[in-house]
Amino acid sequence: MAWNNYSVENATIEDLGAIVEIYNSTVAGRMVTADLEPVSVEDRLNWFHEHNSHHRPLWVLKHEGEIAAWFSFQSFYGRPAYNGTAEVSVYVNEKFRGRGAGSILLAKALEECPRLGLQNLVGFVFGHNEPSLALLRKFGFKEWGLLPGVAVMDGTPRDLVIIGVKL
Repeated sequence: MAWNNYSVENATIEDLGAIVEIYNSTVAGRMVTADLEPVSVEDRLNWFHEHNSHHRPLWVLKHEGEIAAWFSFQSFYGRPAYNGTAEVSVYVNEKFRGRGAGSILLAKALEECPRLGLQNLVGFVFGHNEPSLALLRKFGFKEWGLLPGVAVMDGTPRDLVIIGVKL
């Protein structure tokens, strides 16, 4: 897919419906999120407001006006000593999966880390989510830890991989 007409923007409250829709599209597959049921826009309001453009952005990737994907930086562990580390998440609209949307957002994230005061990025990814693990590895992320069988979905234990990069 040619990404000629796209933009990466700070998410606005008007984008939250599409962000939630993209998130919810991953719930049933049991590969991306540990949520077992879809969430509502109202459920995600506090999460949305935890983001800000100068410290922990939430971005949307728009292609011809449609939200193709979103990217979140979240504070890691919620303690001041961890301010140089952020947890990252990237979710891609089904229509745009496998077409480079995640790479666009991850490249921008790495470029913005100095401005955001970040020295480390961390992801928490299910061990069976090979597409996400491959994307992160492509950008230099390495496995930093493994939590075996910590999530149980539909009776199946799932490993959680801690994957990170030092900048």
